Amino acid sequence: MRALVQRVSHASVSVQQAQVGAIGSGLLVFLGVGQGDTEDDASYLVDKVVNLRVFPNDQGRFDHSVLDIHGELLVVSQFTLYADTRRGRRPSFTDAAAPADAHALYERAVALFRQAGLTVATGQFAAIMQVDLVNDGPVTIWLDSAERHTPRHGYPLPPSHVGKGVGG
Repeated sequence: MRALVQRVSHASVSVQQAQVGAIGSGLLVFLGVGQGDTEDDASYLVDKVVNLRVFPNDQGRFDHSVLDIHGELLVVSQFTLYADTRRGRRPSFTDAAAPADAHALYERAVALFRQAGLTVATGQFAAIMQVDLVNDGPVTIWLDSAERHTPRHGYPLPPSHVGKGVGG
């Protein structure tokens, strides 16, 4: 799974000019589901997002998570995070999960965000949406659940740590 996370002072999403979700201070999470993604990927990304320390402390340093500040989440499905633009001029989306699979994992991620105790607004899965936001900072972070299997700094992970969400 992939997430493009933006710290916002407020954000909303509309479908056919009708607002379907809105938040105040918190995180806008564009969430994409790829082929082969599982509930483990959803759990990993949800944990990363809710604990991501991108809100400032009194000295202005990134030190607080959305949980710490009692912020809100707006979660918007976005298969285009799986765009492959290596060839030609039209993106390919063959790495994105099939709609039924993506919808199930998207809904699972939203449920996990809510279980974390956050106020969560959403877009409408598979709809054409208009997103309005004020990016605070600006702060924009890219997360990919596949990267949890990639070691930092080029050091290989010990076999006992592979697949356990460390090293990223």
